[in-house]
Amino acid sequence: MTVEAVPSGPVDLDAVDLSDRDWWIGPPSVRYATFAALRRERPFAFFAEPEMPGIPVGPGYWAVTRYADLEAISSQPEVFCSGRGAVSIPDVPADLNEFYGSLISMDDPRHAKIRRIVSKAFTPRMLEQLVDGVRAVVDDVLTRARRTAEAQGGSIDVVTDVAAPIPLRVICDMMGVPEEDRAMVLARSNVILSGGDPELIEDENDPVTAFLLAGMELAGLMERLAAERLERPRSDLTTALVTTEVDGERLSNQEIASFFILLLVAGNETTRNAISQGVLALHEHPDQRARWAADPRLDRTAVEEVVRWTSPVTWMRRTATRDGEVNGHRFREGDKFLLLYAAANRDPAVFRDPEVLDLARDPNPHVGFGSKGPHFCLGAHLARRELAVTFRALLDQLPDLEVTGEPDRLRSSFVNGVKRLPARLGRGR
Repeated sequence: MTVEAVPSGPVDLDAVDLSDRDWWIGPPSVRYATFAALRRERPFAFFAEPEMPGIPVGPGYWAVTRYADLEAISSQPEVFCSGRGAVSIPDVPADLNEFYGSLISMDDPRHAKIRRIVSKAFTPRMLEQLVDGVRAVVDDVLTRARRTAEAQGGSIDVVTDVAAPIPLRVICDMMGVPEEDRAMVLARSNVILSGGDPELIEDENDPVTAFLLAGMELAGLMERLAAERLERPRSDLTTALVTTEVDGERLSNQEIASFFILLLVAGNETTRNAISQGVLALHEHPDQRARWAADPRLDRTAVEEVVRWTSPVTWMRRTATRDGEVNGHRFREGDKFLLLYAAANRDPAVFRDPEVLDLARDPNPHVGFGSKGPHFCLGAHLARRELAVTFRALLDQLPDLEVTGEPDRLRSSFVNGVKRLPARLGRGR
């Protein structure tokens, strides 16, 4: 496998369609060259919306690729709202938007209320217990991966055997999800974040129904667990969520179910893709891998660079609540903006040599966990610890891990996902 350099020649921006899902499974080098051209030539580039069966086609959206513009929009939530849709380009019914987006698709004051309750449930003590449990999960997953390799002549899949089970088990342990429900949780979360990938949904012409059914099944699970915890409390996050009050208010069962779906999106799938894409990046940059393996002091900066480099969540949407101007761009009420974190994370105005993977990069003000404003990732601390523990264990326990083929990329613009990444394990140390 060879590492592709970002093309230095001109990019025909008139031929680019960010709404074409097939474009997103093309070479990453082309993607980042396009982002660079957009930053230089069309920092607010207009695109037609993707067609989604059963949903009316909307008026189009502005793609935001410069770091400064993205930061300006994110820091003005009263002007650029999330409540009209943050995780979908087309407008979807308001109840579905809120159910699947939870906090991400809310505005204040409701966003602030829900976030206060959730933040109170996420106590420092609970977070520390979770961090302590991450290491045991990672060690067990890597032991199982080694056994799988021994049974399969050395072959494993980085996604199936390493990247997927680690965050799934951490989230399910945190929420108290029974073992027998975890395979369903993984499968349904894959559907919700499939981006309509035909491999992950039964009918690619009707993705909305697939999303609805997946969400209903996950909601049913959480409603069952919430009811059980009210009768028999345990030391898990579900118990904390059903019992925590702020100003006399508690989360409803639907709000808890919606937050669970958000955890699967923000805490499971994104960490999973940061791991798989990070393994691929280290394979493509063996000098950086050797550097990190030899120096555990790099764990903190290396994790931040992996998140910047991989940008597991490619974009979030905002919608203008009024007419106005941002950094010289005039907009109208109702205009949609796609905040392309993956583009902002390679903006040379902010990052020196942005197309270079530098695991010692510091400072590193990436927007992999969101930008300024009320929607910065609530679980960023836990995600950082998961990634640090995972990569340190990979480097120490599986030094013979070798990627052996090309990644099978998810056909989605929203998640920078990998469905499969073939690899092998040798004889170990």
